[in-house]
Amino acid sequence: MSKIPETLRYSDTHEWVEDLGGGRYRVGITDHAQELLGDLVFVEAPEADKAIRAGAVCGVLESVKAAADLYAPLDGTVVERNDGLGDNPQWLNEDPYGQGWIMVVEADASAGDGLMDAAAYAKIAEV
Repeated sequence: MSKIPETLRYSDTHEWVEDLGGGRYRVGITDHAQELLGDLVFVEAPEADKAIRAGAVCGVLESVKAAADLYAPLDGTVVERNDGLGDNPQWLNEDPYGQGWIMVVEADASAGDGLMDAAAYAKIAEV
C-alpha cells in the first residue's frame, strides 16, 4: 500500500503539494505514482521562472517501463527545481516525499484550494 502523508495535498494526476508558507509550494510525485512507473531513470522538470498552469504538462518522467508526463498541480511560477534529480532520478523512488521533490512553485494563497486531502487521494490511488 502506498504512503499518503496527511500533511500534503494531492492532484488527480498523482502529484503532491506541500504548503511551505509565504505563497510557496513544494511539488513532487506520489508514492503511488512512482510505484506505477517503476525505476525512474530520467526527470525533466521545468526551469526556474517558468509559468505553469494547473493540469498542463510541465515536464517528463522516464522509467525503465515507460515515459509519463508531469502535470502542474497548481497555477504559478517555478522558483526552484531539484537539480539533484538529474544525476539521481532514483530519489523519486527511494524518497518521493523528501529528497525526491521536483520543484518549488510560487503561487497565490488559494492556489491549492482545488487539491485533494489525503483521504480523498487515497480513494483514487488505491483503485
